[in-house]
Amino acid sequence: MNNARHQPQRPFPRSYWVVPGLFLAGFFPGSIHPHQTEERGRALIGCGIRQIINLMGSDERDHFGNPFPSYESQFQQLAVQANIGLRCQRIPIRDFSVPSPAQMAAILDQIDEAIEARSPIYLHCLGGKGRTGTVVGCWLARHGKGANEEAITLLNQLRIGQDSQAHIAAPETEEQREMVRNWRGGE
Repeated sequence: MNNARHQPQRPFPRSYWVVPGLFLAGFFPGSIHPHQTEERGRALIGCGIRQIINLMGSDERDHFGNPFPSYESQFQQLAVQANIGLRCQRIPIRDFSVPSPAQMAAILDQIDEAIEARSPIYLHCLGGKGRTGTVVGCWLARHGKGANEEAITLLNQLRIGQDSQAHIAAPETEEQREMVRNWRGGE
């Protein structure tokens, strides 16, 4: 699963394949610069992404108090131009926090459904480490890829060489790491 020789191309830095060609995770793909948003959207579509789960709240702000620019309509336009379907969905988790177990299970179910349907999915939060890392870690645990600390270790191994922010451990908070450690296979 983490053999770099068999990894499909990543659409941009700060993204990494959890399941090559089917499940990609990373950071917020939007930008205050529309051309950058377009480049990232084209890159995601170009590597096969057909679904996006955004873990950010619609009310989140940057360090200057500005809302994050929406990318959904621009990505949808790119998908129409490419004659493909693209589903963008927001499932907010408060930054540096964890979802309820039921919400986590629902997110994991959506990822599993996308993988089973062979509809490649991109999962992101703002930086791609905390909330995204928590979901990826729980997904790994659900599928028997690691129990307790092993899922966190595997998560960070997946990021090495693929995510330019891999030197910053994921998940970010103890509460997030604890959720991954306690998540059980099949949950």
